[in-house]
Amino acid sequence: MKKIKIAHVLHSVGGVDVSLRLILQHIDTHRFESIVIHGSHDTNEAFIDKVGQPVKSYQTGIVRSVSPIKDFLTLMRVLRILNREKPDVIHAHSAKGGIIGRMAGWLLGIPVAYTPQAFSYLSAESPRLKKIYLAIERMFAKGNSVLLASSESERQRGISEVGFKPERALLFNNGVAPIGRLPMLSIPKTWPDEYICTVGRPSFQKNIELMIDVLKEIKKTEDIHLVIMGVGHHSDKLQEVEKRIERYGLQDSVTLLAWTQRTDIFHIISHSKLYISTARYEGLPYSIIESLALGIPAVVSDCDGNRDLITDKVNGFVIKDGDPTTYSRQIQEILRDPVLHSTMSDNAKIIFEKQFNIVTRIVDLEEIYINVASS
Repeated sequence: MKKIKIAHVLHSVGGVDVSLRLILQHIDTHRFESIVIHGSHDTNEAFIDKVGQPVKSYQTGIVRSVSPIKDFLTLMRVLRILNREKPDVIHAHSAKGGIIGRMAGWLLGIPVAYTPQAFSYLSAESPRLKKIYLAIERMFAKGNSVLLASSESERQRGISEVGFKPERALLFNNGVAPIGRLPMLSIPKTWPDEYICTVGRPSFQKNIELMIDVLKEIKKTEDIHLVIMGVGHHSDKLQEVEKRIERYGLQDSVTLLAWTQRTDIFHIISHSKLYISTARYEGLPYSIIESLALGIPAVVSDCDGNRDLITDKVNGFVIKDGDPTTYSRQIQEILRDPVLHSTMSDNAKIIFEKQFNIVTRIVDLEEIYINVASS
């Protein structure tokens, strides 16, 4: 039986990198062959498949920023690779990979599955840029690609705002494998035992400034600490966050971790009282999926992705008004009620197993690849 060859095109950083690696580590290697086309400066870590073998990969000029000349040269390089490899499907991930991958697929007649992991226009802080990015997304939605959304909210946005036809808007939820016994922390623990946590760089998307406002409210009545992980690449709002922490006198109540191993992140989430997200937009955030797998309730903003993972009053709270006081009240409700915490913890694990366990759900993606390849 001939294997179906999938060419993944992406700038392999952050959650996009995590998503790809999880797919490669769980997809059936007897039925599918994978190659990776990524940036020359995004990752040096080898891509590994389900049986522990390295996946063929190519480094190109794919970068996060927009550069017409560099992007054109990158497209030429990607076209040469695809002509040589002759994949059955291109899986284009995120904004830049989405544009390069879809353009290459259109030129070569290869079907494309496009996973935005949050549409590019949602990241624009100015209305003008948002209109430009949305126009680009709408233009590419008319090509030979299908939307392979990472959450139902993202799928619905792709239909209602971007212009994908419903029959060409598919869904494969981001997922992770069950998290087993964790090793000890590889870094010194410098924060107290009573803490809440989040994963997310200080950026427009993650809206950490609001989270600091929330902590300020909580600290009026609760002695709690906040651990923020992932304060590294593309943290353009870091100085603003640090200034706000200092202005509120919260220096001893916040820990900013620039980088740590993935197992450390699991360890920190698993020992936290709850997970918090104040994000403006998401695809389907892995850190919250991981909190579900670990049985940790979450208090989150009402944005795409978050609302797909957290059901209000079931495995956490969804905050619709963005008010720090509302966040504080709901967080304190969980902190003060052990029965509620335990119930939400149990529900989190149940929801994870049913919807976001990639070990059992990878067959859905395999079926999608087969259908796209034959389209």
